[in-house]
Amino acid sequence: MDDVGLRGLEAVLAIARLGTFRAAALDLGMSTTALSHSIRRLESDLGVRLFNRTTRSVSLTDAGRDFIGRVSPAVAEIRGAMERARSQQVTPSGLLRLNASAQGGQAIAPLMLQFLRRYPEMQIDLVTEGRLVDIVAEGFDLGVRPANLVPRDMLAVSLGRPQRYAVVVSPEWLAANRAPMTPADLPLEDCIRVRLPNGAMFRWYFEKDGEVVQVDAKGRLTIDEPGIARTAVMAGVGIGFFIEQDVAEDINEGSLIRVLEEWTPPRPGFSLYYPGRRNPSAGFAAFVAMVREEARLQARTAGV
Repeated sequence: MDDVGLRGLEAVLAIARLGTFRAAALDLGMSTTALSHSIRRLESDLGVRLFNRTTRSVSLTDAGRDFIGRVSPAVAEIRGAMERARSQQVTPSGLLRLNASAQGGQAIAPLMLQFLRRYPEMQIDLVTEGRLVDIVAEGFDLGVRPANLVPRDMLAVSLGRPQRYAVVVSPEWLAANRAPMTPADLPLEDCIRVRLPNGAMFRWYFEKDGEVVQVDAKGRLTIDEPGIARTAVMAGVGIGFFIEQDVAEDINEGSLIRVLEEWTPPRPGFSLYYPGRRNPSAGFAAFVAMVREEARLQARTAGV
């Protein structure tokens, strides 16, 4: 059978509801001739007559009544789905799914909370994980990762906060060992090893006055969770290499001591990224617009 289309089904329902071809044609915004042609084509496809027609009246056949009884609920569902889709172009509503690293989730969290307060009909589902995923293939709307890890085919918005590493030790470790002045001074056997989500070992990255140094930690402890690594450093087990924000409070309180600070300059921060979309939902467009506006505000503030 040929594809009837929603328009043909709505024509049948309009005639049944209004009682005449003329009234149904006016209701649908089409000519009576076009409506009659649509019904004849549908009846031909179905192989049955849906209406008994005379010059004075129109009435449903038994097949027509059965057809309308079965089709009406489905057409109502389709109409509802289409109206809901259209409404999302006007009023932000529905669900946004985000994928981020743990630190990226912390960076975007304030904006997510602000967005939910502003748009009460929106929902956000944030998944944090270490691996870099294909957000399109895995059903996410947006991702948050360090700027240098954003795939090249994605659009990106900087979150405006530079990322920086911090090398830290406990007061007890420093009391028993000499503080390193350069990366070459690091006792590698005391440097806690960190395993990345892909199984590779993380190399400590240093930079100063154009000189770049990468160090392979050789410590006896290997960890893949920053919280456990932080606990180990605080216990005096060795030297840790962290995202600054993860240990900033410990440094301020004095429970951890920072070393080699001049070798860990700011690097590009996190970016929100997403694929190009021709017809984004109102919620998607509103979230990206809010992030862009926040980035502009931070840029202006930094320039003052």
